[in-house]
Amino acid sequence: MKQLVTTCFFVVILCFTQLLQAQSKNVQGTVLDENGSPLPGASILVKGTTSGVSTDLDGNFIISAKNTDILEISYMGYISQAITVGSQSNFTISLELDSDQLDEVIVVAYGTQKKETITSSVVEVKSEELTDITTPEVASMLQGKVSGLQVLPGTGSPGSSPNILIRGRSSINSTNAPLWVVDGVIMGNNDPKLNPNDIESLSVLKDASATALYGNRGANGVILVTTKRSKIDAKPQVQVSITSAVNQFNPGNFKLMNSQQLYDYHTELGNTNTWFTEDLLDRDYDWVDGATQDAFVKDASISFNSAKESHNLFLSMGYYNEEGTVKGNELDRYTFRTNLDYKISDKFTIKPKINFVFDNRDNVREANLYQAYTNMPWDLPYAEDGSVVNATLSQGDDWIGRDKSNYLFDQQWNYFDSRSFDLFTSFDFEYKILPNLSFISTNNFRYGTYESFTYTDPRSNAGRTTNGSINDYTYRNLTRFTNQMLKYSNVFNDKHIFNALLAYEYNDGSWKSVSATSENVLVNGKVQDVGIEPAVIGGNAGEFAQQSFLFSADYDFDGRYFVKGSVRVDGSSAFAPDYRYGVFYSIAAGWNINKEAFFNVDQIDYLKLRASYGAVGNQPGGFGYLDLYDVRFQYAGIIAAKPSQLGTPDLTWEKVLETNIGLDARFFNAIDLTLEVYDKDNSGLLYFRRLSDQTGYSGRWENIGSINNKGVELAMAADIVNNEDFGINVGFNISLNNNTVEELADGADIISGSTIIREGEELGTFYMRKWLGVDPANGSPVYEVIDPDTGESSTTSSYNDATVQIAGSSNADFIGGFNTNIRYKGFSLSSNWSFSYGAELYNSSRNLFDSDGFYLQYNQMVLPNGWTRWQRPGDVATHPKPRVGGYEGSNQTSTRYLEDGSYLRLNNVRLSYNLPKPALDRIGLSGMNLFLTGDNLLTFTKFTGVDPTINDISNGNTQYGFVSLGYPVPRRFGLGLNVTF
Repeated sequence: MKQLVTTCFFVVILCFTQLLQAQSKNVQGTVLDENGSPLPGASILVKGTTSGVSTDLDGNFIISAKNTDILEISYMGYISQAITVGSQSNFTISLELDSDQLDEVIVVAYGTQKKETITSSVVEVKSEELTDITTPEVASMLQGKVSGLQVLPGTGSPGSSPNILIRGRSSINSTNAPLWVVDGVIMGNNDPKLNPNDIESLSVLKDASATALYGNRGANGVILVTTKRSKIDAKPQVQVSITSAVNQFNPGNFKLMNSQQLYDYHTELGNTNTWFTEDLLDRDYDWVDGATQDAFVKDASISFNSAKESHNLFLSMGYYNEEGTVKGNELDRYTFRTNLDYKISDKFTIKPKINFVFDNRDNVREANLYQAYTNMPWDLPYAEDGSVVNATLSQGDDWIGRDKSNYLFDQQWNYFDSRSFDLFTSFDFEYKILPNLSFISTNNFRYGTYESFTYTDPRSNAGRTTNGSINDYTYRNLTRFTNQMLKYSNVFNDKHIFNALLAYEYNDGSWKSVSATSENVLVNGKVQDVGIEPAVIGGNAGEFAQQSFLFSADYDFDGRYFVKGSVRVDGSSAFAPDYRYGVFYSIAAGWNINKEAFFNVDQIDYLKLRASYGAVGNQPGGFGYLDLYDVRFQYAGIIAAKPSQLGTPDLTWEKVLETNIGLDARFFNAIDLTLEVYDKDNSGLLYFRRLSDQTGYSGRWENIGSINNKGVELAMAADIVNNEDFGINVGFNISLNNNTVEELADGADIISGSTIIREGEELGTFYMRKWLGVDPANGSPVYEVIDPDTGESSTTSSYNDATVQIAGSSNADFIGGFNTNIRYKGFSLSSNWSFSYGAELYNSSRNLFDSDGFYLQYNQMVLPNGWTRWQRPGDVATHPKPRVGGYEGSNQTSTRYLEDGSYLRLNNVRLSYNLPKPALDRIGLSGMNLFLTGDNLLTFTKFTGVDPTINDISNGNTQYGFVSLGYPVPRRFGLGLNVTF
């Protein structure tokens, strides 16, 4: 009986299997484009399943399907199709071009342009590519995403803006930062404090052709920001975004000694001071841990958008709060934006905008990071009764640290707070004069205020000499911008497309600051009147103005050949009347090779060659052509003036001449490639030359020489898998830049601190004594001596006898980044990386913390793996044996502290999930996205400081590549929710 049941069971299974096989069959077919050519790599998916295939090089496919199945056919750049299998077993499927993708529009200078017609170096970054990290600063979001662009954080403090370099450093005393333009309004060279959720896209303009229409402000590249609008006739939406995150202090490879380690170190160097006893091991306070914290971040925004034929409205409000990982600092930022396009008639549209940003730092008592690093673990900040120790008044050996300073004592009372408010208002409008001719008017006012208040308590050490003080500082600025433009566009005989614009632009601004300090103040006083003694009153003011005339035209023949040219004339108040106006221009051409009749390469979907040449400029702030005098003096009771700045009447622009050649290609409808080569000459370098005190002047502005940047940039993106439910996308970019100082006035070197500007060398070249290590025989430091006559090299143990020489460069050999994105149904996992190789960094913090015993009463760093101290003759070591007082010059400036600054950083990892449509319908939502994110998670580097990316390249600073203790960029973990109603 059992055998009969088993036999019947297998018969039933066999019949069922045969029935299923009878319902399934092999379906074959060919997928063609609009011209009947095969489409290799097209995706064919059985709807509702994970069963899918891709077409071969001839566009053919075979897939198993049932008669009732629906096949979904998709291909990048084409409109997807869905067909029912039915009784048919062979299909020929023609896909139509998706004009929305082919006609993708990129924001460029003073307008937009089809991606396929662009002839200059422009990279667009969409909003969805920007919001992977949690930050209030838009500039930080570009890290690793654009070839040739480098993001260098100045500090990890909340709300701090990073420095940005595009295609290397080329200015000495003028700015190296790019120009920011928001919705057509020139904002200057600083991050414009935008809510990242308000941004639709960023366009990075890199070559002179792309930036020439910005004339004397386009030398360092331009970042165009377009804020959000709605889609016409789309359903009105409310979007809510909430993120909570935790910041962690991230000291990198820098590690300080604890009590035991420091005790062993002092034992080794032979400390004979009376305070050095074993009792010190009973004390072990971690000053860095006490000064830092895990800090919270809150980011929330809400927006509303609605668009009809008559109007397009976008409203947004945002709140961002971040605590510092260094205790005692917190940022509150509030943002608001309204964008409205209102169509009054078929010819007339008004476009008013309002945007404000309010920053608040209230009652800040930030820990002193310098003291947190230098104070010794043997000094305890709190007494046994819990009170804060006043180290300044400590007697004898009660406090060992050299500076006798406990920042916590003054921090009980002293504080600082600040508020800034920036208001941007625009009234733009567009009038269509003729079907092909429009008048566009852009008019913007920007009003900004900054107020700070500093309170120093009479009970604090800092307030002891003045019996306390109060300082108020106020800064206000007003900037006006207007651009009146005529735009013409027309198509002739379906093959000839011509566009042109003509515009007049005016931009001016003024600013004023006032400060007042009172001393001998009432405890906890908050206004100047509580100070008995007015101490210092100061103030300053400035203004600028510029007018410009610009013209641009481009021609497109049959989508194959493109030519574009532009010219701009700028007149600036920064220069004397005879040198006030400069002419900047560009010419560019492009060729879509893939559209030629002779081109018949199925594997290449798109191939464009382009070339450009242009001239742009850079200018200083202030009035460098004028003699200036300081009138803050008196003689015999009468106001007196003394010389300050010596004028340079013939001072003129820094001018940049740049050639750019680019190749854009797409292979197998899956791989995008852009290769660019550029040659960028900066001439007329602006430099503030210091003058001898005997002249009575502090210095003067001069045009002193030229710098050249040559480079190669490569960017690639690939859709490895691109099915409806599953996809893998990767991107990669790398940039190589060679920087050379071509010419200086009279060929004379410019030596500033430990850097040198010399013809034939790089801007950012180190100039210092060369450390050769430790003498194995006696453990003393060894330096290099170069004979000036013969060039022969020898050694010395005397720091002063060593030769000061060129010792490396702070410029990287190459920089870049890469990203990955894996999606499966509603899940997505993305990562973003950046890297830099070949730059050298001077780790100036080691002068203090790796001093061989010179700073006996400072804490010291733990030596990284592989570093050793000399102990006995014959030892090959990296460090001398420490001794009280150190060695002559061993901790002074030399290549000893010059380190490899190369790094690979994981900027961000993000895991997100989109709720499926059926679930959204049940809860009445249009969209919901949950995500986990981690920022600045890993940095692979040999650099022993806190952060190899922190680098000050601000205006007027020639000390490139010097990294001190610094406030490191924090590590961040976040959880977020985006909801669309």
